[in-house]
Amino acid sequence: MNKILKPCRSSCEMLMKNCMHAFEAIEMAWPYFLDCDRFFVGEEEGCYDPLERLRGVHEFVVDNSIPEQPSTIIQFTYHSHSQMINILKKTAAKCSDISRAYSIGHSFEGKDLLVIEFSNNPGQHDLLEPEVKYIGNMHGNEVLGRELLIYLAQYLCSEYLLGNGRIQTLINTTRIHLLSSMNPDGYDLAASEVEDAYEQEDAEGPRYNGWTSGRANGQNIDLNRNFPDLTSIVYWRQRNKGFRTDHIPIPDSYWFGKVAPETYAVMKWIRSIPFVLSASLHGGDLVVSYPYDFSRHPEEEKMFSPTPDEQVFKLLAKAYADQHPVMSDQSHDRCGGAFASKKGIVNGALWYSFPGGMADFNYLHTNCFEITVELGCDKFPGESELYTAWQENKEALLTYMETVHRGIKGIVTDESGKAIKGARISVRGIRHDVTTAEDGDYWRILPSGVHIITASARGYSKVMKKIRLPSRLMKAGRVDFALKRVVEPNRFVSIPQDNYDRFDPYNQFDEYRRSGRRQPEAETQEKPWWWSYFALLGNNQPTWLLRRN
Repeated sequence: MNKILKPCRSSCEMLMKNCMHAFEAIEMAWPYFLDCDRFFVGEEEGCYDPLERLRGVHEFVVDNSIPEQPSTIIQFTYHSHSQMINILKKTAAKCSDISRAYSIGHSFEGKDLLVIEFSNNPGQHDLLEPEVKYIGNMHGNEVLGRELLIYLAQYLCSEYLLGNGRIQTLINTTRIHLLSSMNPDGYDLAASEVEDAYEQEDAEGPRYNGWTSGRANGQNIDLNRNFPDLTSIVYWRQRNKGFRTDHIPIPDSYWFGKVAPETYAVMKWIRSIPFVLSASLHGGDLVVSYPYDFSRHPEEEKMFSPTPDEQVFKLLAKAYADQHPVMSDQSHDRCGGAFASKKGIVNGALWYSFPGGMADFNYLHTNCFEITVELGCDKFPGESELYTAWQENKEALLTYMETVHRGIKGIVTDESGKAIKGARISVRGIRHDVTTAEDGDYWRILPSGVHIITASARGYSKVMKKIRLPSRLMKAGRVDFALKRVVEPNRFVSIPQDNYDRFDPYNQFDEYRRSGRRQPEAETQEKPWWWSYFALLGNNQPTWLLRRN
């Protein structure tokens, strides 16, 4: 028989159901010749079912092997800015019940600073639910953190949909924010140099130094030196009795300096959400450092300079380092440093001192505790190393977020049950308070042991409680406070409003932005990563595989 028989439409639909998610994952269009409408419906029209013999035996198995929501295929490759934005927005759309993508501003060259959020109530702060953030690519040429956060976003989405109990618990009890790239302009410069290096590669591979190229933003500003130097203010205040090391206002003089738009955007973001925990992902070494990053002696570049929360910061740093198989390995040193003997953690100022860092700013201006994670010796590792890096850091990234549930949390109200915003939560022996959020809730990360906790607010009496945190406590203990209002005698002069709420009071940044910053640029349509393999075909390139947006 010379008649050509084609598969029936049901066979095409089965193939499409099983394979479409793989095409979507790599942004490839479904082949036109597999358009199922082109196939006959049944055998009477001249088609056949190649799976007919297998269907009776394996149908039950096959149907149950296909999940309702197929797992995301993570591409362990580098992503341009537009590709990163596209992936994050698609991930947020795929998991719209637990995720959203939002912008906190633009870079100097106009690129979107896009954050993807995961929560059981995206877009809203839920009472007693702690807020966590990861920031990657602060230095444009330190790129691994950028990619890890792109992978993490896809992983959280797909694992939640697949019913991973650990991921579902994390997202249902924690509000997570991922800023994959704080410095997209610097990344573009560094990435372009990598491309040039590959064009000139020798037998040993591309020669990319990358120690400084792309580190700064589009204005040549090092973003991790551009935050207000509040640490110097703390050191100066230590001479006075009863000095504070928390919620220090930004000096008005800061705004008359050169403030990068990326720095400005992140500061507004930090002030707008009651973050509890944070990590900034860097590269060039393999260690976790924690505040203070600025030495308490201006002439000493390497001097141990602990915060009042030294114990807490060591706990947080170890939470990440201990889950990283190489960082926690004490058998040999890496990157020319001696951090193996320190179990992969170090006080920032003891390593090397610098002012204007983001971690110190988080700690001294807000309730947020931030560490700095150096992810590896190479600032711009080869693509072949990305999968290994993900495997080494995945558990550490998850464990660190879960650490936000260490310590205590609670609500501060008045006698009638009305929430008190801005109440101070003090821990005896730690000269650093946290304050309550808009709804009166607070979080205080603490090590295990016995603690004396005091809640206070202007116009209310103080309340003190003694608590004990067991070493194996897996979630934050609940400690609420009800404060009694006190009538202050008229002879007391009211205390003037704190300067903490003053943010760019003279609109210096807006003036500077109007005079010098570039306008946001339109995103250009880029070819997907796999197109380079087909580009060699010349005139026979399968352009029908490119998706039309």
